[in-house]
Amino acid sequence: MNPKNIERSLNVGFSGGEKKKNEILQLLVLNPKLAILDETDSGLDVDAIKTVSKGIEMFKTNENAVLIITHNTKILHSLKVDYVHVLVNGKIVTTGGEELAREIEENGYSKYKR
Repeated sequence: MNPKNIERSLNVGFSGGEKKKNEILQLLVLNPKLAILDETDSGLDVDAIKTVSKGIEMFKTNENAVLIITHNTKILHSLKVDYVHVLVNGKIVTTGGEELAREIEENGYSKYKR
């Protein structure tokens, strides 16, 4: 984060990417047992995704959990994930590891939407 941002009110005048980075900074400071990150990668460029991913990896330990909700697998390239779940109409239709994310990236979700 830019040190000049400390003089701003919280999230006032921040770009979307700055807000996402600030959320990860708050995550690291507050250190909750469970973090639910909904579309954390939405609207981020490649460099910002790497920065956010690095923050998530810094947070993740055996003492906490991170649930990342995303429609795009790009953020998963920078993270070591334990599980990938696919939800369709509010139900988990399949579960796997990073190989499931790669398969969806290559082939899409159509196989799971039946």
